[in-house]
Amino acid sequence: MKLRQAMLLLFAAANLVALPVVARAQSLTDTVDASGLVASSSADTDMTYSRPTQKEKIHIYLFDAFGPYPIVGAAGVAAIGQMDNTPAQWGQGAAGYSRRFASDFGIAAISTTTRYAMAEALREDTLYYRCECRGLLPRLGHAVVSSLTARHGEDGHRAFSSSAFAAPYAGTLTAVYAWYPGNYGARSALRMGNYNLLGTVGENIMLEFFYSGPHSLLSRMHLNNPHAAPEPDSK
Repeated sequence: MKLRQAMLLLFAAANLVALPVVARAQSLTDTVDASGLVASSSADTDMTYSRPTQKEKIHIYLFDAFGPYPIVGAAGVAAIGQMDNTPAQWGQGAAGYSRRFASDFGIAAISTTTRYAMAEALREDTLYYRCECRGLLPRLGHAVVSSLTARHGEDGHRAFSSSAFAAPYAGTLTAVYAWYPGNYGARSALRMGNYNLLGTVGENIMLEFFYSGPHSLLSRMHLNNPHAAPEPDSK
């Protein structure tokens, strides 16, 4: 059981959140300041920042919430739930797997929708921007900090993000009180939300260290560009 719980945690972190929102990646150039430290891990102004347009945000949201990544992620997490028979009331077989898949897909979609809706209302930019720094620790720190921060204002200064904090728990709270069995409550929702939040950290680390550049699949689909926010002449 402990092994299955560990597998569930790792797989959920890698799929439930990371896969559905990989399309949020917008890469910064590898510009480095003289000190080699993180240039924008706090509220510092990023001189290369440009806010994404409404059309681009809608495009990315639709891909994040309903594209192939959330489908693959939900399928993987549902398979782990099937193996662990969680929730037990949903049983096994095709019917049990279908319920788990629909549940996991719904959690991811609600979490993604909450993040984008709150970010729009609060005028936050929660897309991921790679660190303008070098070195393992600075880049790792930037990825972790970015999990709970967002760009604010026209200058793109980084500050705490209410939408980034609330979104991982919105989907799990909705699931627990809308369609999970009655023995699941707030504690279960918070526990699953923690997995979502850890998944956001894992996603950001993946985007920071494994983004493959402007010729990657996401770039060909026009969901990424190699210079953070869209370039002015491309709008």
